[in-house]
Amino acid sequence: MSLHVVIGFGPAGAATARLLAGRGHAVRVVTTSGRPPEPGIEHIALDATDGKRLAEAARGATAIFSCAAPPYHRWPGQWPPLASSLCAAAEATGAVLVMLGNLYGYGPVDGPLTEDLPLAATGPKGRVRAAVWERARALHDQGRIRAVEVRASDFFGPGVTDGGHLAARVVPRLLRGKPVSTLGDPDAPHSWSYLPDVAGALVEVAGEERAWGRPWHVPTEPPRSVREMTGLLAAQAGTGPVAVRGTPPAVLGVASLFSPLIRELKEIRYQFDRPFILDASAYASAFTLRATPVDQQVKATVDWWRERLAAGGDS
Repeated sequence: MSLHVVIGFGPAGAATARLLAGRGHAVRVVTTSGRPPEPGIEHIALDATDGKRLAEAARGATAIFSCAAPPYHRWPGQWPPLASSLCAAAEATGAVLVMLGNLYGYGPVDGPLTEDLPLAATGPKGRVRAAVWERARALHDQGRIRAVEVRASDFFGPGVTDGGHLAARVVPRLLRGKPVSTLGDPDAPHSWSYLPDVAGALVEVAGEERAWGRPWHVPTEPPRSVREMTGLLAAQAGTGPVAVRGTPPAVLGVASLFSPLIRELKEIRYQFDRPFILDASAYASAFTLRATPVDQQVKATVDWWRERLAAGGDS
């Protein structure tokens, strides 16, 4: 049994920690506020930007999983110190730094996204995410740390709530047979990374030395539009077809006056206005994890939301 340290306990951090604990590993989760312990998982309260304290918390760890992120509208200012602390802890402990990344760093691309594309984003969030990985890779190439990044498209599945484009704004409504709204073109093909597959990829590459030093895309099912995914969810729920409509730019403009999240979404609107397709063939050719079939994803997601709503969760 080895120690694994997970930074952050949002959807991806929680899924990763529980997967590791389920496989018999000792898991230590670091969050700013801490949480009560759960089977196989120790929770500690710690500011992860404090590299010295983070290194102390990770002493003896096999891997450090970076699954935390600053508030969306504060990425440019808060990602660099967090990334510096993570790298410092990896260097001090010798633990493999396994970074959860996204696709923002590529910027707008014509055609499928592959890991060999340049990180050419020009927006602030895309550039800061690119810089986080570029710093870690440089330190890896220098032999100072061991690092790998796993890049996912938009999260989908059990555990994904407010931050998901097919989550709190969609599933509770379709379960009641009500129409749903989406950002951008509801018919544009879009890749959705299933949360358990995200956790599975993070855990798999952590133990594969040949994976280190480069990015990998999470195994992800073929792209489906918001309209198609909503139809699958509604069919699974038995509520019948529901209307799906894009949100007019004018409405988003008004909403952005009151919501920092919506205001920040302008930078990545291109991901929903046209096809946004993740190519994970490199991962498939190198490792064993495969994307969960979409029918299983949809069933698990509908079941999870029904239980959550019945227990008084988001409505």
